[in-house]
Amino acid sequence: MDNYDPKEAEPRWQRYWAEHGIFRFDEDSKAEVYSIDTPPPTVSGKMHLGHAFSYAQLDFIARYKRMRGFNVFYPFGTDDNGLATDRLVEKLKGVKSSRMDRKDYVSLVLNTLQEIRPRVIADWKRIGMSCDFTINYSTINEHCQRISQRSFIELYKIGRAYRKDAPTMWCPACETAISQVELKDAELDSFFNDVKFNVDGKDLIIATTRPELIPACVAIVFNPEDKRYKALLGKKAKAPLFGFEVSIIEDSRVDMEKGTGIVMCCTFGDLTDMEWQKAFNLPIKEALGKDGKMTQMAGKYAGLKIKEARKAIIEDLEKSNLLINKRPIKHTVNVHERCETEIEILKTKQWFIKYLDLREDMLDWGAKLNWYPAHMKVRYDNWVKGLQWDWLISRQRFYGVPFPVWYCNKCGEVILAEEKNLPIDPLQDKPKHPCKCGSNDFTPEKDVQDTWATSSLTPQLSTELFKNKPIYSKLFPMSLRPQAHDIITFWLFNTTVKSNLHTGHNPWKDVIISGHAQDPHGKKMSKSKGNIIEPQVMIDKFSADALRFWAAGSKLGDDLPFQEKDLVTGHKTIIKLWNASKFALMHLKDYKHQPAQLTIIDSWLISKLNGIIKEATESFDNYEYIRTKMLTENFFWQDFCDNYLEFVKDRLYNPQNYTSEEVHSAQHTIYHALLNILKLFSPLMPHITEEIFQIYYADKENAKSVHVSGWPIFVPELYDKRSEFIGEQLVALTAAVRKFKSTSNLALNKPLKLLAIECDDEMRKEFELVMKDLKAISKAEEIMFGKGSIEVNQKIKISIVA
Repeated sequence: MDNYDPKEAEPRWQRYWAEHGIFRFDEDSKAEVYSIDTPPPTVSGKMHLGHAFSYAQLDFIARYKRMRGFNVFYPFGTDDNGLATDRLVEKLKGVKSSRMDRKDYVSLVLNTLQEIRPRVIADWKRIGMSCDFTINYSTINEHCQRISQRSFIELYKIGRAYRKDAPTMWCPACETAISQVELKDAELDSFFNDVKFNVDGKDLIIATTRPELIPACVAIVFNPEDKRYKALLGKKAKAPLFGFEVSIIEDSRVDMEKGTGIVMCCTFGDLTDMEWQKAFNLPIKEALGKDGKMTQMAGKYAGLKIKEARKAIIEDLEKSNLLINKRPIKHTVNVHERCETEIEILKTKQWFIKYLDLREDMLDWGAKLNWYPAHMKVRYDNWVKGLQWDWLISRQRFYGVPFPVWYCNKCGEVILAEEKNLPIDPLQDKPKHPCKCGSNDFTPEKDVQDTWATSSLTPQLSTELFKNKPIYSKLFPMSLRPQAHDIITFWLFNTTVKSNLHTGHNPWKDVIISGHAQDPHGKKMSKSKGNIIEPQVMIDKFSADALRFWAAGSKLGDDLPFQEKDLVTGHKTIIKLWNASKFALMHLKDYKHQPAQLTIIDSWLISKLNGIIKEATESFDNYEYIRTKMLTENFFWQDFCDNYLEFVKDRLYNPQNYTSEEVHSAQHTIYHALLNILKLFSPLMPHITEEIFQIYYADKENAKSVHVSGWPIFVPELYDKRSEFIGEQLVALTAAVRKFKSTSNLALNKPLKLLAIECDDEMRKEFELVMKDLKAISKAEEIMFGKGSIEVNQKIKISIVA
């Protein structure tokens, strides 16, 4: 065994796994299936550190389950029907999607994805992902479009999908409607502008941050408990600059402490405006257009962008002496999470999925899932309780999964495509039959479905690749959904909803929620902050196994600041594992695979390892890979390397001083201890463990890979309380001897003239059983029982003559 080079070894083993189908899902196997709803990354960019962090944690679980004998269904799809992919293809191919035939553009996208997909997936393979990469899907291909369109048709037929001309949240920059889940809060600088309205010739001061919405004002509202404005109820107020009059009404939703305590109701400034419009049957005035510019209703301000109009109107209010105060403030507003543009509320015709009536059911669905960690369920519950809108699923984009819908121009009937003809594009295809009114004159739906309407079907997208095969019934519901905590309200919630609406049950049994990888200071990484750490660079500098070792140092759900020293520790562990294995395997060349009568020290190690196996298995079963890492790491470094290998060195180097049974016992213990250490480490550090396993164990264990060689098994009969006790006393005594040598500036291998041990008679009898080991490890020429001056523990004192 030469030195280990991860740069050469890791890609070599990745090729070996692929060529030999080590992680291939076996649809003919009788083994219990463990199915994973693998998160499909977008192909619009390369893998970032957060990907490496969370996907590595998922892969720990997949590798463990495979070693436990499960037939692991672990597909790898890509999410390609969103805006990010659209922009990427436009940039790469120098085209504009909206200027192409949609069918031709989708074909171009799929061809482009075929070109770039291998490069993108290479990053995931490089960190050691053990997916079956032959099971794959793209959320824009025909298979996925068919499932997504079928989902829409089913929801329409059961009365859940509906189209309505109603106030909707709108992103002026992206020029599309968005759903509640796509919002995020942003604290922005603004101004409270105290503006003069006129009531019966008197000034009425109203504070507003949105003076550009004055032309859309349809009422003035105050709180019924506010005595300042009680006399104004039912009167008319004249709007500044525009001169029209609106009614003054009262409603308890007005905050008397905010601004001047009396507000404009504009269509639409916020959700409360929507509620007032509906409750009081107020007119709808549209002063903002879909392009983020003022409409003709804004008069001379028409055509200006929102912020331009705001500035111009404020200037005119000042010139007309209609602005009496302007106070700078910071306030929280809703922005589109993708582009961070402030959202508007516009009246548009959109498709929705009705689900606000299912809040109690949604909470029940969430309660039936097994959450790891359990506290993450709170995010799901809070989201459900805070829902205010049905799910808006239509987008005013050209690229995406089309709605399989036409509209009859004669009677307005919604015409659905037939399931057998899916997928269809209504811009290209025509209905197969006339409308029930007899007309053949149709208008196609131009909008596309929101990307989450398809991504919420990932369990079906992957498992239905096997729909017509016997194994399909074992795949769904799936065993596991892994994902990060920031998309619980996006992906997890929507998938849960879709599954229950379609099948009546949850899409998975367990959900594991990962945290985020942060910069060394605990801050979110972003290009704008210049604090991005690329996993590819870290793999080049250290190795994929070292990066995985770092990812294993965080519990599920916890954010983890990136510290390069953690990769250094991982690298040291890899080198230590290699060197310890070189030493161990060097002494197994003549090992005969026969049962052994273990010495007490050998029994100590095997018994302790057996306990580690029990705890590590229980930890992995609860998705606590971090505990398995800690247990294995401590056992390997302290018990196996620092102590046991030192205890048996003399037996291995000087076998003539021991019986053949004692030598065989040491070899037997090393063989099984190292094998199980490799297996325990293998889900976390798959490359180095495979390298060592293949050098010595593969033939002897009759296994193609450590990753399919079986997880270590806890054997109750191997527990030996007495040997563990004696072993721990020997470890404690050895530590005291080492400390003495260290403080005395003596080399650890320097012989001692005398080691005197003070202990009771019972402990003396135990030490006499391991006298050979004690003499070998202490390098003492003579060991006697007598008075001790150095306290080892409550039972033992020692004296040393160097």
